[in-house]
Amino acid sequence: MRPTDIDRIVTVSDLTSRGDLTLVAVTRPDLDTDSCVSRIEKVLADGPAEPFTFGPHDTAPAISPDGRWVAFLRAGQDAPAQIALIATGGGDARVLTDLPLGAGAPVWSPDSRALAFAARRPTPGRNGVPDESGKVRSAGEEAPRVIDRLDYRIDNVGFLRERIRQIGVIELAAEQGSPGTRSDAEVRWLTDAQADVEKPVWTDGGAALVFSAPRDLGREETLASDLWLVAADGSAPPRLLVRSAGDAGYPVIDAGRVYYLGHDQSRGVVAGSISLWVAEPDWSGEGVVEGVALTDEASVDLAGITPVLTDAGVVVGVLTRGRVELRAVPVPASGRVGLADLVELLGGDVVVGDVVVDDGVVWAAAATPDSAGAVIRIAGGDVTRTADWSAPLRDSVLCRVEELEGVGPQGYPVHGWLVLPEGDGPHPVLHVVHGGPHAQQDVAFFDEAQVYASAGFAVILGNPRGSAGYGDAHGRAIVGALGTHDVEDVLALLDVALQRDDLDASRVGIMGGSYGGFMTSWLASHHGERFVAAWSERAVNAWDSFLGSSDIGYYFAEGYAGSDPAELRARSPLYYAWDVRIPFTVAHSEEDWRCPLEQGQRMFVALRKAGVDTQFVLFPGEGHELSRSGRPTHRVARFDLILDWWTRHLAS
Repeated sequence: MRPTDIDRIVTVSDLTSRGDLTLVAVTRPDLDTDSCVSRIEKVLADGPAEPFTFGPHDTAPAISPDGRWVAFLRAGQDAPAQIALIATGGGDARVLTDLPLGAGAPVWSPDSRALAFAARRPTPGRNGVPDESGKVRSAGEEAPRVIDRLDYRIDNVGFLRERIRQIGVIELAAEQGSPGTRSDAEVRWLTDAQADVEKPVWTDGGAALVFSAPRDLGREETLASDLWLVAADGSAPPRLLVRSAGDAGYPVIDAGRVYYLGHDQSRGVVAGSISLWVAEPDWSGEGVVEGVALTDEASVDLAGITPVLTDAGVVVGVLTRGRVELRAVPVPASGRVGLADLVELLGGDVVVGDVVVDDGVVWAAAATPDSAGAVIRIAGGDVTRTADWSAPLRDSVLCRVEELEGVGPQGYPVHGWLVLPEGDGPHPVLHVVHGGPHAQQDVAFFDEAQVYASAGFAVILGNPRGSAGYGDAHGRAIVGALGTHDVEDVLALLDVALQRDDLDASRVGIMGGSYGGFMTSWLASHHGERFVAAWSERAVNAWDSFLGSSDIGYYFAEGYAGSDPAELRARSPLYYAWDVRIPFTVAHSEEDWRCPLEQGQRMFVALRKAGVDTQFVLFPGEGHELSRSGRPTHRVARFDLILDWWTRHLAS
């Protein structure tokens, strides 16, 4: 796979199904327009998918309960996404909203007469939105920002107080067979919280909505969230419905119960497993209930996928050893159930990103080692890949992926994958460490590994301690111990791979982004003899300044590295830059608020002053997600720079 083959990467999301109609959004980078293009396609049970809309920026389809209409999001090239409506039989789409910052995914009411959604509401006079007089102010003309909260901004979004996400409803009316907004119906805003609210779902009768919101509706900064109830007609303010054990999201309602995903924060706000919870709320009164966990956090860690109800139980996405499987949690259950107690619906080398159920048929949007996006149908025990958009990727010749397993020097198991170039070798090696750290390097198609392997480099991918998907103890092992067990596992997996005759132990590079960038910087200074060169991007290099400069630094730094200034410095690669002896690239995006630019700047200056052969690569106009969702031309340019770096240092 070449860098320019990224326009063959088609991902799928936003499944919806009702009766004979199953729709999914398909998205790919487009180098010609330097953007991501998307459209909605119809998935057929016995043939290839076919276009339902033609984009170029259509996503989030939702079929109405009566089966007559599809609501979806339609964006312009330089305009935010708005809610649009089209008949299930096709035809012209009608855009229903005109919101300055766009709308979120539409959610149908049970009677198909209204749509709920979450959307960011702008502050007049900020960010190109006209003020009360109609004047659009440039950034330099805007009034000063007065900030009195820690949660005041977020990467790829901006200053939150100026664009808080709220819940809105649009009522529809059928006129001459074609629905539209009522002539007198603007968006009815149901919330006015001080922090983002999200994931609205209708109650069984459609009289109210349940949504996730920060504790006390965000009156003060908080990392906790609960479930709230609000009348759909706006006749009463939201009221607290379910108090969580830390956070609550992705609610789904069935037979008066609310199922949701949540994290028990009693042991801290980072690195904890996500569990399935259930509550039986007081729907008509003012009582508040607490949820009960149905899955055991010690062995079960759930992906951010909305649960669905089936005869087999509550279907959830389970992170396990680099996969995201579909499993059903039996209900009712006596106590928390472990991984072995969950009914497997879809397993193996698969990473599920979305799931819906209609009339007993389960549809999953997923990726696999040879596909960036496919739709899988599960019915009556039969599993069928009904649609797959990755044939062009496979035509570009994908490199083979092999599983790696072994044991470290202290007896702890290590696990990951090796992506191999063509030929007998011995091949130069790139060890790529994922971000997070509480995330997982999964088995699905990974463009970076394929590009590097196609250029002749063997690529090692692993999940050291601190990663998700291997149990709660594995994920929490580096809390307060960064640069210890995680380092042991990275080096142990490298040793397992280097036992092979087709890898060259004398030509090994280390690289990674975000937490992986932290690990790269740390390994280069503490174990530099193992590597020829390093490429560290969007990294945490100094916890002491990250604490105040990152959008999440005020809790994330303390969560992983503690609050003692001496310990923050001791766990910061910046203060070991003088021990680096290998060539080193610092790569960063100029608008990264997650790992702010100063993290890269300080590291570059320290390395230069230490006499290290180093370069600083800066991407304008990009945030923390450059490698995954940045401009396609920047993604290609990044690949070209990386391949040039490793060709110079490892090719011979």
